[in-house]
Amino acid sequence: MNKLLKNNTFLIFLAMILGMVAGAIVPNVMVSVKFIGDIFLRLIQMCVVILVMGSVIEAVGSLKRKEIGALGGKAFIGFACTTIVAGTVGIIGANIVKPGSGIQFTGDLATDITGSDQTLTEIITNFFPNNIVASISDGNTIQVIVFALLAGLAVSYLSEVNGSSKILEGVKAINQVLLTIIKMVMKIAPLGIFSLLGWAIGNYGLAVILPLAKFLGTFAVCAFLILAVFITLTAAYVKVSPIRLTKKLTHMGVVAFTTTSSAVTLPTKMDDSENKIGISKRVSRLVNPLGMSLNSDGLALYLALACLTIAQFFGVEMSIQQQFIVVIMSTLATLGTVVVPGGGLVALAIVLPTIGLPIEGVALLSGIDWFSGMFRTTLNVIDDVLVALIVAKQEGEFDRAIFDKD
Repeated sequence: MNKLLKNNTFLIFLAMILGMVAGAIVPNVMVSVKFIGDIFLRLIQMCVVILVMGSVIEAVGSLKRKEIGALGGKAFIGFACTTIVAGTVGIIGANIVKPGSGIQFTGDLATDITGSDQTLTEIITNFFPNNIVASISDGNTIQVIVFALLAGLAVSYLSEVNGSSKILEGVKAINQVLLTIIKMVMKIAPLGIFSLLGWAIGNYGLAVILPLAKFLGTFAVCAFLILAVFITLTAAYVKVSPIRLTKKLTHMGVVAFTTTSSAVTLPTKMDDSENKIGISKRVSRLVNPLGMSLNSDGLALYLALACLTIAQFFGVEMSIQQQFIVVIMSTLATLGTVVVPGGGLVALAIVLPTIGLPIEGVALLSGIDWFSGMFRTTLNVIDDVLVALIVAKQEGEFDRAIFDKD
């Protein structure tokens, strides 16, 4: 029992249950203590934009120019394609199932939220900042990521030309400080979640529980469909049996599902890629770690599905253009994914304000974040390997003899 009480994930889940019970029993009290949850959300948000920028600069700046241009370029294309597909599937799934619908919401938030009527060209133009300080101040994550990509390329170039990585080491040091702050804040996540979910139940009633089950079921089905399609297409391209490929991926999939950590799964993923699937070490040892940092199909699926679920709950109608922005934001937000417990909630806290949705929506999905993380991590890990396998095939570095071994 002592072990469980020290497990932050268990405490968050427990806080979810207790918060809902408290919201049902003493709704007025839980509504009045919502400020505790608001403080928790502010603490998450206060440095997250800088952390996103630093994470992207570090990931891109750590690569050498030849890696960026050759294998890295192919990996980036593969990551971008799979992530955009995952985000799009999330939008489609949300529109079909509508996990956030069927609940009457009468609060002020529904009337306060306004969408964007920008044209497609204006949307694309606004991806690029004209003042990065203003972009950081406004919390414009898209513009910050565009700047970070360029800064990462510059850091990579300077490190190679000068033979020194002092700038990169400085960025890594800042990221460590910010990451530590996030970890410290996540220690009080159970209290924040208790307050926010208690407020949600006290304010809206027990009907808010319904979207949780519908959301998780929709998420699981979408993740399964994406994996089935990606495995089938990859097997067809590499000319191997999809059933055999699935078996080769099973071990790392189980590790990912049970640990919910791409970092913990990385050694298993690389070993299986090289010794079970037949991907060369050169490709595996670049693409797999790169995928852990820059590829997160599971998170893109989660964010897209979560954003529309929250919009449906609050009664916000999102146009096709706004849903397009959700896909783009879900894709770009994965570039700054932080590998900490509750990383999905942190990413959701980044995206919601950007598209004009209330950050209180984080509380609605917080209680099932662990279960969502199982599917997110599994999709992330397996798709990384599938991209690595395609790159290995293109580079002539796929060992079919290893793949054919039992």
